Amino acid sequence: MEKGEYSTEKGMGAPAYDDPARIVEDKGVRMGEAADMYGDLDTAEEYGYVTRGLKSRHIQFIALGGTIGTGLFLGIGRALTQAGPLSILLGYTLTGIAVFGMMQSLGEMATWLPLPGAIPQFCARYVDGALGFAVGWNNWYASAITLCAEISAASLVIQFWQGAVGINIAAWISIIIVVIVCLNIFAVAIYGEAEFIFASIKIITIVGLLIMALCVDLGGSPTHDRIGFRYWKNPGSMELYLSSDPNTGRFLGLFSTLVNAAFSYGGVEMVAVAAGEAENPRKNIPKAVRRVFWRILFFYVLGSLAIGVLVPYNDPNLLSAQSAGASGAAQSPWVIAIYRAGIPVLPSIINAVILTSASSSANAFLYTGSRYLYALAQNGQAPRFLLKCSKAGVPYWAVGITASISLLTYMSCSTGANVVFEWFQNLTTIASLFTWCSICIAYVRFHAALKAQGIDRNTLIFKSPFQPYTAWAAFTFFAIIIIFNGFYVFGPFNVDNFVTDYVGIPIFVVLYLFWKLFKRTKWLNPADVDLHTGKAALDAADLHWPEQHPRNIIERIWFWIA
Repeated sequence: MEKGEYSTEKGMGAPAYDDPARIVEDKGVRMGEAADMYGDLDTAEEYGYVTRGLKSRHIQFIALGGTIGTGLFLGIGRALTQAGPLSILLGYTLTGIAVFGMMQSLGEMATWLPLPGAIPQFCARYVDGALGFAVGWNNWYASAITLCAEISAASLVIQFWQGAVGINIAAWISIIIVVIVCLNIFAVAIYGEAEFIFASIKIITIVGLLIMALCVDLGGSPTHDRIGFRYWKNPGSMELYLSSDPNTGRFLGLFSTLVNAAFSYGGVEMVAVAAGEAENPRKNIPKAVRRVFWRILFFYVLGSLAIGVLVPYNDPNLLSAQSAGASGAAQSPWVIAIYRAGIPVLPSIINAVILTSASSSANAFLYTGSRYLYALAQNGQAPRFLLKCSKAGVPYWAVGITASISLLTYMSCSTGANVVFEWFQNLTTIASLFTWCSICIAYVRFHAALKAQGIDRNTLIFKSPFQPYTAWAAFTFFAIIIIFNGFYVFGPFNVDNFVTDYVGIPIFVVLYLFWKLFKRTKWLNPADVDLHTGKAALDAADLHWPEQHPRNIIERIWFWIA
């Protein structure tokens, strides 16, 4: 059956559907999108389809706080001791600018065609099927292993409290796995509500910490010590790294924060992955993408500034906690700052938030991993049974297979098996950077396809600025980090660290070459790029989403936020 020729063979009286708009009108948005994607209504009804159950507030809060795990609360501390306060401020700011440029590119594509999983489909449609294959499987594996890492981190964070020390860590792992699977397997709306709550906790906490940092810095703590920028003078604003030469040492310290910041921003693209299940995506996705700017500014830039003024990079408690591998909030520079300020109780509260963040991140990576697998199946690059969805619109085979990888987390309970578990984690080190580079490449080809096919970008609902130069600049930035992310291993050379930092490159290349040689794919001519499959049903669905009209000032503020 040719694309666009929809029909049903349910009997003599069954109506024939000659366009997606009529299917949307008669069968609903879900079946209309499925028929438009699969090419016929029978296939759509056989496999089902994901449902648009994520409300505007879910999408907005996923954009603001989704996938923020332990990196922002714990990982930033190692960057501080390694490079100093000015370096982490510059590093997180520069990386944030590149991430924002990448997200603008992704937002334009996801608004044009908000598909489930999105990123592998954009790469396969606009660039080359081999790139879609490599990105999709690399992302699925990275999401599945990061899911394990976040579950492991959450179970370790619990050990911060003395009452949990005597309990086998496997018990906490089991509880967390059961909870996140339940949040993902029944309905996407349940996942959305969980992320809304988790993100709210993280947002409230970070805003509270920023206010606390300002008060403590100005002398409002119990010690009444006005700190100002004292620690930028002594011990200094930039720590030397790997070199005693001031210029070289400071530059290497700054560059090391770019690598750390890139890992902390990992998962920011998740809002596009959720685009295929968002209500009114042509309105909510652009709104969410613009919110990423505030996430970068408030969470990372102001957060790194706050840490830099409250804690010196040579703080003995922070250094000893890192060297000893202390559990939970003990390694958090926020907790160190609170201890230094003499504020009781807060460390336990921060540990609870870190636990919430790790659990939230695990929940998010189970969702994204399953949708990458679903997108690969739609591309014809994974088994077709993965397309099967429940009546609630959940691709349960994709969720179940991704969730099964979480059982690897139990390896962290054994010293010997933990070595293997860490090796699995090492394979994901630069996966996010490859994803971001692929998004930029896909956008450049998307931009060229619009031009080649006579589509004026001024008619787009969401048009990202300064394109395609923004995408090229972001791509260059991320590519530099990929190439030099393990620069420290060369002096002196360390084989284990070299493998950890660079094994991701051959993995991605092998995935790409495998599909390219297996299917003999070629880079697509912009004039031949498929910009329209699935779009007609989405255009028809736009008419079905109700307009929100605030009735008072409170609703006006809430509609602006969410």
